[in-house]
Amino acid sequence: MRLVLAGLAAAAAVTATIAPPAAAQSRPDQQAFLGLYKELVETNTTLSAGSCTQAAAQIATRLKAAGFSDDEVIEFSVPEHPRDGGLVAILPGRDAKVRPMLLLGHLDVVEANRDDWERDPFKLIEEGGYYYGRGTIDDKAMSAIWADTLIRFRKDGFKPRRTIKLALTCGEETTYAWNGAEWLASNRPELIAAEFAFNEGGGGRVGTDGRRQLLALQVGEKAAQNYSFVATNPGGHSSQPMPDNAIYELAEAVLRVKAYHFPVRFNDTTRAFFAKSLPTMPPPVAAAIRALLADPGDAGAAAVIERDKALSATLRTTCVATLLNAGHAENALPQRATANINCRVIPGETVDGTLAKLQELAGTKVKVTANQPVRPLAVQPPLDPKIVGPIEKLAARHFPGLPVLPLMSTGATDGIFLQAIGIPVYGVPGTFVEPDGSGTHGLNERIGVKELYDGRDYLYDLVRLFANSKT
Repeated sequence: MRLVLAGLAAAAAVTATIAPPAAAQSRPDQQAFLGLYKELVETNTTLSAGSCTQAAAQIATRLKAAGFSDDEVIEFSVPEHPRDGGLVAILPGRDAKVRPMLLLGHLDVVEANRDDWERDPFKLIEEGGYYYGRGTIDDKAMSAIWADTLIRFRKDGFKPRRTIKLALTCGEETTYAWNGAEWLASNRPELIAAEFAFNEGGGGRVGTDGRRQLLALQVGEKAAQNYSFVATNPGGHSSQPMPDNAIYELAEAVLRVKAYHFPVRFNDTTRAFFAKSLPTMPPPVAAAIRALLADPGDAGAAAVIERDKALSATLRTTCVATLLNAGHAENALPQRATANINCRVIPGETVDGTLAKLQELAGTKVKVTANQPVRPLAVQPPLDPKIVGPIEKLAARHFPGLPVLPLMSTGATDGIFLQAIGIPVYGVPGTFVEPDGSGTHGLNERIGVKELYDGRDYLYDLVRLFANSKT
């Protein structure tokens, strides 16, 4: 799941730089990477018909061909989900006193219907300066870059100070799927134990004019949690309506959820994000942000921010109706009406606390339950200068003139499972997308060819930099 804030278009006028002409695919290492990336994109890893296990095996073969031993490449799955496997790869460090770092990526992708796409979603197609295909961004770009980085390190004889671990897993895109990152955290935590992890969720943004606008460093995310609203009634014949109609009761409860705004809650990341983005904001929005930073209870200032859905979602827990189902016959009063309420719970709040508020809003005639699976609490990693500083410094060299904004994602990644076992996770910058998300989770997903290769160069240097650091 990749989600860069969309509410920063004004930044283009202040910070954008023109990308130089493309020079991608010209170097031998780029050509080798393209082979790995193409194979990964063209391996169907959807939940319905694909196989992450196959994709992991293909990458494992490449790692071993580069010199990784069998005990340095661990493929895993469970009998109940044989197609949802993944892998962990380990490049040993030379200093046992320095804790490992972890590179996290997910192999699975969102479903893609060939009839809806202009091009085959499971063929990597280069056209007009873009690569098209399902997963070209989310998350096969980063997964391929991480695997390619380890392959290059081993082939070049690079011996890092700290051990570098790579975990490529399945199940991130589907809440009810078997999740490899969760399984590793619960069953093989020693395989992924690390001082910190780098993941998706950050990136960068390119405007509609092709100008690069900003970079994002994800430091924290919300926890995704679904809740069921259920209204029941004995029902009866539709020719004799009753006021206690299950559909009406459910509808009234859902509308109360629509009208409710969870309280504004800042953390270190969101405070830094809003403060750093002030120069890019229109004056009324900037004034509202300043007012909220001074007083999170300022309802008038919050109302201004709420006009921008991305900025508003960054401020608070959000809950929204996503599914409805009711009735059993067209000529009968409904005996049952249900709704799914999808919430994104901000760090510092809980699944149970959100459940209590939803039950209060629903009233006594609608029962509210938290759906399985219940995800871990969102844990906010620190804005650690030892992490943030090198990321910003290297970004200034690769992408001069672009700000790096700390971002708390309103979406969700597998980082939440690692944070639950004490591994701080950072969604690193590097790969740029367009304001519409470049088709992520939608039709004709794409990434700029130059954006991919420039991001690859940055992330390679980033891993090498942290792999040689002492802390």
